[in-house]
Amino acid sequence: MKLLNFTIIKLTVCLVLGILLAEFLKISVATSLYLAASLMLGVGILYVLGRFQNRSKVWFGALVLLATISLGILSYNLHNQSNFEAHYGRFISEDPSAEHALQLKIRQRLKPSVYHDKYVATVLKVGRNDTKGKILVNIEKDTLSLRLKVDDVLLVSSGFTPLTSPLNPNQFDYKDFLRKQYIDHQLFTEAAHILPISSKRNTIYGYAAAIRLHINQSLKTYDFSPEVLAIINALILGQRQDMSKAIYDSYTNAGAIHILAVSGLHVGLILLLLSIALKPLEHLKHGRLIKAIFIVMLLWSFAVIAGLSASVTRAVTMFSIVAIAMHWKRPTNIYNTLAISMFLLLLFKPTFLFDVGFQLSYTAVFAIVSIQPLVYRLWRPKWKVLDYPWQIFTVTLAAQLGVAPLSMYYFHQFPSLFFISNLAIIPFLGFILGFGILVIILASLKFLPQFLAEFYGGVIDLMNFIVAWVSKQEAFLFKNVPFDGLQVVACYALLICLVIWYRAPKFKTLSFALVAIVVLQMSWLYTKYHHSENSLIVFHKSRHTLLGIKTGSQFSIAQEFDSTTLAKDHIIENFKVGNFIKSSTRDSVKNVYAFRSRHLLVVDSTGIYGVQRFKPDYVLLRNSPRINLNRLIDSIQPKMIIADGSNYKSYVARWKATCTQQKLPIHITSEQGAFVLK
Repeated sequence: MKLLNFTIIKLTVCLVLGILLAEFLKISVATSLYLAASLMLGVGILYVLGRFQNRSKVWFGALVLLATISLGILSYNLHNQSNFEAHYGRFISEDPSAEHALQLKIRQRLKPSVYHDKYVATVLKVGRNDTKGKILVNIEKDTLSLRLKVDDVLLVSSGFTPLTSPLNPNQFDYKDFLRKQYIDHQLFTEAAHILPISSKRNTIYGYAAAIRLHINQSLKTYDFSPEVLAIINALILGQRQDMSKAIYDSYTNAGAIHILAVSGLHVGLILLLLSIALKPLEHLKHGRLIKAIFIVMLLWSFAVIAGLSASVTRAVTMFSIVAIAMHWKRPTNIYNTLAISMFLLLLFKPTFLFDVGFQLSYTAVFAIVSIQPLVYRLWRPKWKVLDYPWQIFTVTLAAQLGVAPLSMYYFHQFPSLFFISNLAIIPFLGFILGFGILVIILASLKFLPQFLAEFYGGVIDLMNFIVAWVSKQEAFLFKNVPFDGLQVVACYALLICLVIWYRAPKFKTLSFALVAIVVLQMSWLYTKYHHSENSLIVFHKSRHTLLGIKTGSQFSIAQEFDSTTLAKDHIIENFKVGNFIKSSTRDSVKNVYAFRSRHLLVVDSTGIYGVQRFKPDYVLLRNSPRINLNRLIDSIQPKMIIADGSNYKSYVARWKATCTQQKLPIHITSEQGAFVLK
């Protein structure tokens, strides 16, 4: 099957290309608007004139594809509120000490951190100016404060804090993650400084949050454990904010995290249950139409209650198309259905393209429909008792093959026992999901018998036990797997070529597969060469000193041996994975480091820096040494001063002023990130 023969797939590819161009080229709104309007006008003119013969048809097709690319650019820019005059960024000062009177509306509750409750809010007003745009709100935890609800309107007096880039190499870029959700600032405040002025529900998000709150309050009266409540919220309501790290990690390590992410598996089961439950409507006049309308409405109601995440929105869009096709009794092509759902989602929310869940869910579905039939043909069991587990295994295997490159790129791990947890849970997931919906409905109506609540709680506990057991088989869990973007592209190219060759075993397709293998090998060689450069790094570690010397694929770590918190930190692991480090050693922090004919002098709390045989190029100040920096600069004359995270802020501020006076560069890791010498 030649996928590119389908027009909607070509249009979807062009829309994706337009979104990527808008992300990386930063095209203005005016330019994208003029470009899209001109191309759309050209398409309209050619269509009205009807010049679709011979060469004109080719030009019309090319113009449609270009217009779709421009549509992707325009959609991306129109959804970015910072491109418009009403954005709050036009009315604020970047100085965090400058306070503003803000009117905020809560849009989403996020997973809390150790010290703060986190929310995404819309900035309605800055002073007396009506504004738009989203912001991250961090509220210091207080035992007396109430949890805010979606659609609550607040008055806050606070300064804006710019989002910061990661301070160490290969760390997760939270700033970039929020930017792709059109969030450019954050604020920190306390509950005592917040004045609620309205709590009316007037958006679908607010009503959905109120429904989820009512469901949770009803379930709590039946003494469900926090672990069971967390699974119910994730499995049925699509909310994982209250899930403990231990449960989340166990599902991740067992390769079963997709069970807790409301996606195509869940929505497909719900569509099946709704089709069975609403089948009596088919006996009415226009019953099939009424049934299709009810199914689509109920599916989207479920999507709203589940929070309209990327995975659930994708699944509901796709199965809504399937439900409509079922009504018209028309066969559906799964590739067309996927492309239509992707096109609609990206048109109305283009940043979904950068959402990891969106990428994984579509990749998994494409892999299932492309690879699973090929694997299933290898063995066709005659007995259903073997056929059903074999089908589940092949579906799971195909999905894992599809998502493995992306999973290793984003999470750097691969759970090799994924098939055990999936074979143990997926056959019963329809029952767990359907029974869970029944439990929620009965609990909300206060008609849930206690024995049913205890039975369902036991089922969830059993599922958690199975997943926890699989996750503890650490010998089969491959962690810290180095994988970069080039290898992801090469792996998918190989996978696609192998599937094409298996479907049509010809010399031409075999040649493509062999070329893809060579490309994959070249990507590994290039990655090895790219990461072979040597470097000396002064990491940023609060209250501690941490240095590293990279020599090819070897890494030497210098740290304080009394640094008990370092074992819990991911700074070193992230760097090792991101730079394909094979082995590492640890040592104490030395006074002098030589690197490529340059010298780094380390001055610690003793303040001793007497050097006579050489003049260091760089001086690292650590553990707040009480020194006269002017005297040190005059006597040593270094090229740069470095202050790491182990120093007092007051000392660093004083050193910064001194270096400014001396016109000497200073690198402060708490502000500029890790110092890297190559």
